[in-house]
Amino acid sequence: MRRVVVTGLGLISPLGIGVLPGWENLTAGRSGIGPVTRFDVSGYDCQIAGEVKGFDSSDFISPKLAKRIDLFVAYALACTKMAMDDAALEVSSSLAPRLGVITGCGLGGLGTIERYRDVLVQKGPDRVSPFFIPMAIPNMASGQISIIFGAKGPNTVLCTACAAGSHAIGEAFKTIQRGAADAMICGGTESVITPLALSGFASLKALSVRNSEPEKASRPFERDRDGFVIGEGAGILVIEELGHALRRGADVHAEIVGYGLTGDAYHMTAPPDDGEGAARCMQMALDDAGLTYKDIDYINAHGTSTQLNDSCETRAIKTVFKEVAKKIPVSSTKSMTGHLLGGAGGIEAVFAIKTIEDGIIPPTVNYENPDPECDLDYVPNIARRKSVNVAMSNSFGFGGTNAVLIFRRYEG
Repeated sequence: MRRVVVTGLGLISPLGIGVLPGWENLTAGRSGIGPVTRFDVSGYDCQIAGEVKGFDSSDFISPKLAKRIDLFVAYALACTKMAMDDAALEVSSSLAPRLGVITGCGLGGLGTIERYRDVLVQKGPDRVSPFFIPMAIPNMASGQISIIFGAKGPNTVLCTACAAGSHAIGEAFKTIQRGAADAMICGGTESVITPLALSGFASLKALSVRNSEPEKASRPFERDRDGFVIGEGAGILVIEELGHALRRGADVHAEIVGYGLTGDAYHMTAPPDDGEGAARCMQMALDDAGLTYKDIDYINAHGTSTQLNDSCETRAIKTVFKEVAKKIPVSSTKSMTGHLLGGAGGIEAVFAIKTIEDGIIPPTVNYENPDPECDLDYVPNIARRKSVNVAMSNSFGFGGTNAVLIFRRYEG
């Protein structure tokens, strides 16, 4: 079986632009959540989000291109440049057909759709831009990455809600394993802090309304949680077949060793009470990696800060990890970034890899009052220094779609 390693990382999140700023803020327990600044939210139940601050697309792409793409694509392109630079990967004519791209997102160019709906209504059909459709479609992140970086191999997008970023990485991993590519650019991206998204999720009663304390609103696994907070950004990995990486002298961040994907077959937006589908997904990833539950040193939980998700994920972890469940550190980085929806799996993969590299487990902030139904070790409030050899990252989405990734410290 071909081994697959991670050689490049790119990150944009509410915690900063770049891997190092984001990681430093995360491990310091700083929240990136604040009041929505992009539009007037005075009439909204939820008025907070995890916005990306200080992003200048001209640092990564041409101004001309920036005008023709949605923000979710710009984030993906910027993160890809970071990851490719980190990997020091040059795309030769021989590599190009063996370099692929798989990205994930949940809603694609929703902001563009809202904008041009207004243009249509207010100014008429002749004023809708010819770039509207290419800006809005979800596969334009992978498409533009392919065009700009010259990746001619497998190219696709996964729109599996909040599991999309992890599914993209997992499918890219399997693409290399089966020999269809030697390297892949993969991860998740999302930017839907928009009036329609905020209204829609609020109508589902899924969002926190702790508007007076934005930085304390996302409180995964905590008794007084009242919903998730929308975030935005992207996390992109460059992954390679081990031999390909070694032959060019690449530095290796970690090895990806396991991937699971399952369906709940239960409900549009709610997981089953026992977390059965999530438990099967974790077990599938363990089996794929050839590991047992006792080999996992850390779990980056899906941990959305909703009542159902957190309790069901806790039950699923107990099912899989049995007698050691309460001994394994479990944290939700969404407590600081908010929930990036289809981008969540991408940034959380970066965080899981950095946990292995640096031996620092990020905390679950805002954990003040324990919930009797959520009784694991959630690394409350303060990061923990601990050697981590194997990390699991969970992502679960609407429609009952589940994805789990396992990363391991690279050893030649």
